[in-house]
Amino acid sequence: MPRIQGDGVELAVEDVGEGPPVLLIHGFPDSSHLWRHQIRALTDAGYRAIAPDLRGFGDSDRPQGVEAYGVGKSVADMIAVLDALEVERAHVVAHDWGAAVGWALAGYAGERVDRFAALSVGHPNALRRPSIEQRERSWYPLLFQFEGTAEELLRHDDWRLFREWTRSDGDAERAIADLSRPGALTAALNWYRASWHPDAELRERTPFPSVAAATLGIWSSGDHYLLEEQLIASAEYVVGEWRYERIDGASHWMQVDQPDALNALLLDWFRAEPRP
Repeated sequence: MPRIQGDGVELAVEDVGEGPPVLLIHGFPDSSHLWRHQIRALTDAGYRAIAPDLRGFGDSDRPQGVEAYGVGKSVADMIAVLDALEVERAHVVAHDWGAAVGWALAGYAGERVDRFAALSVGHPNALRRPSIEQRERSWYPLLFQFEGTAEELLRHDDWRLFREWTRSDGDAERAIADLSRPGALTAALNWYRASWHPDAELRERTPFPSVAAATLGIWSSGDHYLLEEQLIASAEYVVGEWRYERIDGASHWMQVDQPDALNALLLDWFRAEPRP
């Protein structure tokens, strides 16, 4: 897979097809491999699919230190990838931590985003006052703050906790193989340590900007980690066109569980005429 210089790191980037570019941004604990069914559908439909491994994941560099994994670093990485590939604007599809990067990219560098699709994760402002039910679902970022202990617990007994937590959904076995490489699990958990520490709620935080790009939110009914309400509430922070869709019968990893349904929604969204 070709490598592209990001913000102080080298990223492995899959770049396939010709036509309007679509930037695909994965999350934890995945890599660009997550998008294999979407890449095929997009290229068959005449699009160019650009799928990087985020820093710390897949075959991309794994820099040292928690501070290297702030969302802003990956926004800079995505802009560097687009620049290197001479892409001025792209459709963006983003999932999980990748969705956090996608929302920030659309909010702070909206001139680089054509149409946006956020999968599973809503606008950051919609997540700032979580309900008690959402807090119950979000127990694991607290565990992940314990450097060393979290790594040992996830790997213990042939990755038993990791398998139970993921319900073996998505590409769990591939993720285990990837995260078993030296430094890979710590790098992946550093995303949580950099941006999801509980003391963030006690600090004054500047609201994320609203998004001007036409935005599609997609949530899957089998998501064990995020409630539907946070994605629906994201409409408040989109000043451009907004559309919400729900995929039933899919886990958090809808790309794997219901690829045809997801692909149909994405292609319909990209082909839609802008509303006046």
